[in-house]
Amino acid sequence: MAAQPLTATAESRPLEHLEERRRHGRAPVWGRLALTLDGAVLVAACLATEVGAGAAGVGGVPTVWLLAFTVAVLLFLHARSMYDWRLHLQVLEDARRVLVAVGLAGMTILSLRIFFGSDADNLAGQTVRLAVFAAVYLTAGRVALDLSQSRSRRDGEAVRPTLIIGAGRIGRLTAKRLLEKPELGLRPVGFLDKEPLDEQQSPQLPVLGASWDLERVVAEHRVEHVVIAFSTAPDEVLLREARRCEDLGVDVSLVPRLFEQVTHRVEVEHLGGLPLLRIHRSDPDGVPFALKYAVDRAAAAALLLLALPLLAALALGVRLSVGAPILFRQRRVGRDGREFEMLKFRTMDAGGEGLAAVPILPDDTAPGGVEGADRRTRFGSLLRRTSLDELPQLLNVLRGEMSLVGPRPERPEFVRLFERNVYRYGDRHRVKSGITGWSQVSGLRGKTSLSDRVEWDNWYIENWSLWLDVKILLSTVVAALRPARSVE
Repeated sequence: MAAQPLTATAESRPLEHLEERRRHGRAPVWGRLALTLDGAVLVAACLATEVGAGAAGVGGVPTVWLLAFTVAVLLFLHARSMYDWRLHLQVLEDARRVLVAVGLAGMTILSLRIFFGSDADNLAGQTVRLAVFAAVYLTAGRVALDLSQSRSRRDGEAVRPTLIIGAGRIGRLTAKRLLEKPELGLRPVGFLDKEPLDEQQSPQLPVLGASWDLERVVAEHRVEHVVIAFSTAPDEVLLREARRCEDLGVDVSLVPRLFEQVTHRVEVEHLGGLPLLRIHRSDPDGVPFALKYAVDRAAAAALLLLALPLLAALALGVRLSVGAPILFRQRRVGRDGREFEMLKFRTMDAGGEGLAAVPILPDDTAPGGVEGADRRTRFGSLLRRTSLDELPQLLNVLRGEMSLVGPRPERPEFVRLFERNVYRYGDRHRVKSGITGWSQVSGLRGKTSLSDRVEWDNWYIENWSLWLDVKILLSTVVAALRPARSVE
């Protein structure tokens, strides 16, 4: 592909959108809106604290300390990147960051008031009350803002036109993911690559030029974000493009080499100007996972006791709708490839479960849902819509065969097939299978992309934390309260 000079139109067209960003700062509109909203919410929280102080039996907080608390909270939120543009809008993550920021601000103000010798009674009570009001108000405001921004992104009103440098396998995979999830806020407009792959491959996005076309493409498509994926271009060309994007005020993201090894816990060290990434991965055979499994079994025992009346009612409903036996048992593959009998409440008439034949699936499609004739009873359909048919798996957790959270187990015949054909499928068996999992709460249930599910499951294993398990369990509860079509 020969270099082409810029057209007269492209030469004469200024990069107005980028010049405007430079004039007003690179903070996005939503960041300024979030800062304004947080400030207003904190003022409302302070007013609410003062209005009810007398009735609560605590003294009012002096105005200067209310102002100091408000400023401290905003500073701690800023330090935790709450006003930066973010790819993922996660309500639970925002709630956690709000609680941490409010807690730190409260402790800071309390310490300062003690240090300066405040003679007010019940300083701790005043501070705790102020922090609680602020936490509740801020969390509610953040939830509303995140939901509003997600909807705006899905509607195409708050998205960033995005250029992907590199039209190879990883570049096209990046575009595919961004197109599938408009709520991420990056709308790909095309690729920049001198030697692209076959342009007939999905997703159908155009190759807009080569490296020398960068400024023209940015101007014509009002590009605000560039993702540099793998490319045949030399490293010095990619580095030059990245620096030019920064000069233009365009944000740049990089897909690193060996990205499969990169986790959330990355430590950067330097040898002169050479960065070294130390990757801290979760160890499935280490003490943290052993503690996770111990907590799982204790939680399963407690949940079984609490849910005994519900389990008895569901068992009676199954007995009346499909007869005996009440439980459906199916061989599944768990940790280290060991097979076990996974339990569910029966939801189908006799002959509708445990089909002998392995269904034929489209390429890169996971099994799930109703296979063959639909023999679900009316009560069975209710159980599946609400996922209550999965409750007996608490017994599997209690017996040590499963975990509360982990990759969903699959039938042996599928495991043998998928281990041969799907990249890293066998790596899922490093940990115990789960009643729910990261891929399930991410929308990958039933007949969805198998390679995506495997990628999400392995990401969960390598980035595991107690907080991640809590998020998945809370997301599962939310999904259960919004019943949808059963897919597994």
